[in-house]
Amino acid sequence: MSGRDLFCPPRRVRRGAALTLVFAGVLVAGAATGSFPETGAPLRKAATGPAPAATRHEDVQKAAAEAMADGKSPMEAAERAVSRSGDRWGAVYSEGEYQEFQDALDGRYTGVGLWARSDRDGRIEVTRVQPGSPAAEAGVRRGDRLRSVDGSKVDGRPVTEVVSLLRGDADDAAAGTTVTLGLERGTRAWTEKLRRASLSTDSVAVSRLPGGVTVIKISAFTKGTGGAVRTAVRQVPADTGIVLDLRGNSGGLVTEAVETSSVFLDGGLVATYDVDGAPRSLHADPGGDTSRPLVTLVDGGTMSAAEMLTGALQDRGRAVVIGSRTFGKGSIQMPTKLPDGSVAELTVGHYRTPSGHAVDGRGITPDLEAGPREALPRAETVLTGLGDPS
Repeated sequence: MSGRDLFCPPRRVRRGAALTLVFAGVLVAGAATGSFPETGAPLRKAATGPAPAATRHEDVQKAAAEAMADGKSPMEAAERAVSRSGDRWGAVYSEGEYQEFQDALDGRYTGVGLWARSDRDGRIEVTRVQPGSPAAEAGVRRGDRLRSVDGSKVDGRPVTEVVSLLRGDADDAAAGTTVTLGLERGTRAWTEKLRRASLSTDSVAVSRLPGGVTVIKISAFTKGTGGAVRTAVRQVPADTGIVLDLRGNSGGLVTEAVETSSVFLDGGLVATYDVDGAPRSLHADPGGDTSRPLVTLVDGGTMSAAEMLTGALQDRGRAVVIGSRTFGKGSIQMPTKLPDGSVAELTVGHYRTPSGHAVDGRGITPDLEAGPREALPRAETVLTGLGDPS
């Protein structure tokens, strides 16, 4: 599973259908469930636009309660109500799915330990194998081609669907259940039967380039990410440039993204957002490192909380953003529990960058366009210039 394939809650499109996910190739918290601070303020109806979230949540809860009273499935009724609402990011999760999401935000997941991507021809390639995972113990390597999962061919299928097959249904595929992979390496083709396990993952990885630049890769904003980034920055030699790599990061906990912004900003605005028209704002803590040269890398897989961080660093003039336009997921979802333990989410508002740029449906345009192979070399070149006292 992709590092982005670990955290985003699966979206149910219809009862009985295979789980589909918010964004191709990602299973990170693209839908920022519960990740915006609770304000305690009641939801207010906006002057114009659709019914307020409070009303829509009540409608979903009512539909679920009526279905339960009639001996029908509350979850199916809720799914129909969410579908009728026209909410692009609205979704209903079973109790097991939602717990899986919460575990993922804690840096835990059940799976086999594969990161994968789809190439231009639609083939699924393993990009990373987590050390000590079932996949690693079976000898699966980076670069291996994944051809099938439990007999289902995966060529041409979105990575999200492949991940759903690897993980199994959240309510049934626990640690200890098995999954059979069809693999290919060069001219060799074989199958491996793996047993899923409870695994943990680090959201922050640090590396150093030959020229001395430090790369801090954030795969998702799980609990502890902000602290891990702060620790990493403190260990970087003075006056050394940093590349903050947010490519493929589709979000997570907004609180962790704000804490990460505090590492590089000396207080100030990170983002504004609204809840049914009521304005809110998020601010960085004072005391961040504002002098060290910084470049942020983004791509079409950068979304949600990662876009929020990118927008703050860009608008505040703190970082040069390099890569390609980000995904454009700037909406906020909040959950409500249904009678059978399932959870419904509906969009309650949208956030904006410090300059007032609305991200949802638009994304963030980098300062310098660069493809996947060009981005890091270009970041090194830019950092050299930023660090030049002349």
